[in-house]
Amino acid sequence: MQCSIFGRAPQGTRFTCPQHCQVLLTARSQPRRAHGFQVVARSLEAGVGMWGTKAGMTQIFLPDGTRLPCTVIAMEPGNIVTQVKTTETDGYNAVQVGYDVVKHKDFTQDSKKTTRRRNIMTLPEVGHCLKVEAPPLRHLREFRVKSVEGYEPGQQLKLEDTFKEGDKVDVAGTSIGKGFQGTIKRWNHSRGPMSHGSKSHRQHGSIGQSATPARVLPGLKMAGRMGNERKKIRKLQVVQVRTDVNALIVKGAVPGKVGNILEIAPAKIVGITRMSALVVGKGCS
Repeated sequence: MQCSIFGRAPQGTRFTCPQHCQVLLTARSQPRRAHGFQVVARSLEAGVGMWGTKAGMTQIFLPDGTRLPCTVIAMEPGNIVTQVKTTETDGYNAVQVGYDVVKHKDFTQDSKKTTRRRNIMTLPEVGHCLKVEAPPLRHLREFRVKSVEGYEPGQQLKLEDTFKEGDKVDVAGTSIGKGFQGTIKRWNHSRGPMSHGSKSHRQHGSIGQSATPARVLPGLKMAGRMGNERKKIRKLQVVQVRTDVNALIVKGAVPGKVGNILEIAPAKIVGITRMSALVVGKGCS
């Protein structure tokens, strides 16, 4: 196996990315990809982010009269550091943040005659939060960062210390579910002719050939369930940081409906805030 970056690589050799982006490369005798290496770790985050709840959309007018469509993200009780991981104890640096405080009655027992425990939080999950003297938190998110200096378990993250006006953020959440949809709405396909005797108006059309290959190729875009998936909108601008109501206002739309739980993190910008992954596909055989 020959690579233009690492040179000759025997089977089983393990490499560490020279750009220190925590990407581990492993040589294989029979590579799954053409370049012969497999990326088994992800890059670092640009910084520690926060959780939020979508409160709705509004519009803000700039001094020059420009109207901006914006989304209001409310920071409800939570955003507590539940765990701090270091390279000495866990092999990497990360800050775990919890959100959405669960009331005591929601994870104990129902009021029905047949008492049963609700499937909201397990006792180990409750104990994980109580270990750092934090209330039971429904959602946990881990941010892998270069350094965990300044973060301690049980620390309450503040909105004004995490984001500033003009910052770029990545907002992730679950998109609105639209159920079973056809290819026109799901994949933006064109409809068929509406006149001249055509009966195929919104049908899919051809899905393959006849004798060769005599099958439907994998990955063909067809009708199916649409939405209800994790989506991330990148590089949204922070318009306002409202500490009086503990809310963040960003430019544009974010995934999900009102009340959806969102993850807000500093935007990954290659070459500026993100430590780029190494490309080893060129020159390998």
